[in-house]
Amino acid sequence: MFPIRDHNPSERTPYVTYALIALNVVIFVSYWPLFDNERALAAFFNIWAMRPVEVSSGAQTYTLVTSMFLHGGLMHLAGNMLFLWIFGDNLEDQMGHVGFALFYLAAGVGADLVQLLADPYSPVPVVGASGAIAGVMGGYLLLFPRAKVDIIFIFVIFFKIFPVPAWAMLGIWFGLQVFNGVANFGADGVGVAYWAHAGGFVIGLLLCLPLWLKRGGARYWKVTDGHPPHPEAKYRSSIPSVRRRK
Repeated sequence: MFPIRDHNPSERTPYVTYALIALNVVIFVSYWPLFDNERALAAFFNIWAMRPVEVSSGAQTYTLVTSMFLHGGLMHLAGNMLFLWIFGDNLEDQMGHVGFALFYLAAGVGADLVQLLADPYSPVPVVGASGAIAGVMGGYLLLFPRAKVDIIFIFVIFFKIFPVPAWAMLGIWFGLQVFNGVANFGADGVGVAYWAHAGGFVIGLLLCLPLWLKRGGARYWKVTDGHPPHPEAKYRSSIPSVRRRK
């Protein structure tokens, strides 16, 4: 079960969101051949990924930024870019291009720092845009808690698309990150930076507070009822149709 789109159209072209997606894809393609050589890939990640044990000692602090643009596999990249594409354009719409770019970087660095605090001596490289995108999701929840998000549920060969409010989808996602972070605290070889996800989400929400207050805070919610301040997109069907050429 995962989101595929929201009903919240942006009112300006999200150039930064598109640029971030393109940059992540280009960087991933640049080191894609290393996946055939585990030793070379490990050496690459040791230089550019965020390793808490190194950053804790004051070394490789630049990896707090570079790790945001690395991914551990094709599905890791695809999942992150899907979430960024769904939620990023709306925050960019509200913050402006420069503001959103700074917000994204701040949320990503903050997420890495939370993971660092949670497990400061871990030698395992941390990679992925997940922390920064979690920040985008936190900001989205604050501004549009009742925006509709289409979820696709897949069970073997059966699948169905249905809309849910953003607060439900994002709230469940955040709850799962905290639950898994607590359940796996101190465990070796978990493979997922749950605290970076949870931390990025909270940081994104906090960074978005000034914008929310500028819009009127609780009064903004009363005016919009938690929905986007513009008409929501309407889709004719839950499954896109393709017309046959005559």
